[in-house]
Amino acid sequence: MKYDKARLIEIVREKGLQFGDFTLASGKKASYYMDCRKVTLDSEGALQVALGILEMLEGDLPDAVGGMAIGADPITAAVITMAAVQEKSLAGFIVRKEAKAHGTGRDVEGPVTSGQSCVIVEDVVTTGGSSLQAIEKVKAAGLEVREVIAIVDRLEGGAAAFAAAGYKLRTLLTIEDFGIQPPQK
Repeated sequence: MKYDKARLIEIVREKGLQFGDFTLASGKKASYYMDCRKVTLDSEGALQVALGILEMLEGDLPDAVGGMAIGADPITAAVITMAAVQEKSLAGFIVRKEAKAHGTGRDVEGPVTSGQSCVIVEDVVTTGGSSLQAIEKVKAAGLEVREVIAIVDRLEGGAAAFAAAGYKLRTLLTIEDFGIQPPQK
């Protein structure tokens, strides 16, 4: 099985791309919305996302992948499952938006330990805010963050925000793959 970028574009266009008036998590207003949960919670969409991310990581697999709940959760699950199918060892983790008041009270949940390397996964990047929050929590848990990999980059400053924080952003797609141009600054 190989990653098929054209097929992922079709799936995102069919299941996740909507046009209208939207307010994004960043607070920005937008004329379109990418609901990639509808992609990552679809069996073929999850497969293509996992195959694409594993192809990006080929030859330099981290110890773990994960990101901010809830958008990163199905991505993480798909990637670690497909890694197992490919006979690769890869752990997953979930970053809580808020630590639980009971149990261990951890912000980062999963079979990871301090000193391990990881990649933050994300569904859609606009400004990078949620992944930057995830990075801070993951670093506080002692993990070494290598980079951020997202499904779609809206091309609205996220890559620059990650670069300013010392991280590279790689994506499977950008909004330009859908014929959408980023807003002019």
